[in-house]
Amino acid sequence: MNTIEQAAKRLEQLRRAGVQLPDETANIARAPSVAASETSQPPSAAEPRPAPASSPAAPPAQASERRSKEVALDLLRMQRAGLLVPGQPRSQLEEEFRIIKRPLLENLRQEGPMRPHRANLIMVTSAQAGEGKTQTALNLAISIAMELDHTVLLVEADVLRPSALARLGVQASKGLLDLLESPTTELPDVLLRTTVPKLTLLPAGTASSRSTELLASDAMDKLLQELASKYEDRVIIFDTPPLLSTTESRVLASHMGQVVMVTEANKTPVSMIKQAYTTVENHPVVLGMLNKYRGPKGSTAYGYYAP
Repeated sequence: MNTIEQAAKRLEQLRRAGVQLPDETANIARAPSVAASETSQPPSAAEPRPAPASSPAAPPAQASERRSKEVALDLLRMQRAGLLVPGQPRSQLEEEFRIIKRPLLENLRQEGPMRPHRANLIMVTSAQAGEGKTQTALNLAISIAMELDHTVLLVEADVLRPSALARLGVQASKGLLDLLESPTTELPDVLLRTTVPKLTLLPAGTASSRSTELLASDAMDKLLQELASKYEDRVIIFDTPPLLSTTESRVLASHMGQVVMVTEANKTPVSMIKQAYTTVENHPVVLGMLNKYRGPKGSTAYGYYAP
């Protein structure tokens, strides 16, 4: 006990014994007593101060996802144009395209003898105009979209005379060529989701005098690679120009996994057919389809044949 504590204790004893002390002395006596009581306690560890309440962290800003536009198909117009319409009663046309699509899907699933690279990229073309390639591409796309295990992207690649979307009752200003020509245009900006489940459209886009160069560009090859690999279940159908009247189809054929050659029965000269097949003779998979054939009963029939 130090001198101050001893003095404080002595003054406190005198006060309790009834000895009158001056006010100043009493104050002095009490002050050290309080100080002594405080100092006699072991120093406690400093308690951590609660962190100041902070405002909840704002969620990280997410880049706005570009979502494709949805369009309604004109089902009545499609029916009048002789196109397949999902949900309609079973028809001969539906059965014919079940036969037509089967070898294509077998190649895609690597179930057939051929295992082409990019088998899900399917090009539909013909030797000359008017043989029914666009109608075939549309019906093929709709038929595959009716499969349980596949989605379909129909590309209007006949950029010189696009007509596929018009037959569906759809109008679009931008599409494939805009995607290839403008670096600021992205795929979701030009894709059109449709009211037919699992069917998406890619319009031809703004006409360009450089269409052949654009289709032969690195940008096109990168786009095709993205389309072929992004979704495993997706089949991409390309409605392309006739082989003998333009160069676009020949350029596209080099990127495709499978080629469907549409030939109008009893109209296209054999020499022209042979010439068309010659342009794609190095392609691993070329399947022929005879269109507008009138069978014994006078009904339209489709079928594969070897040239």
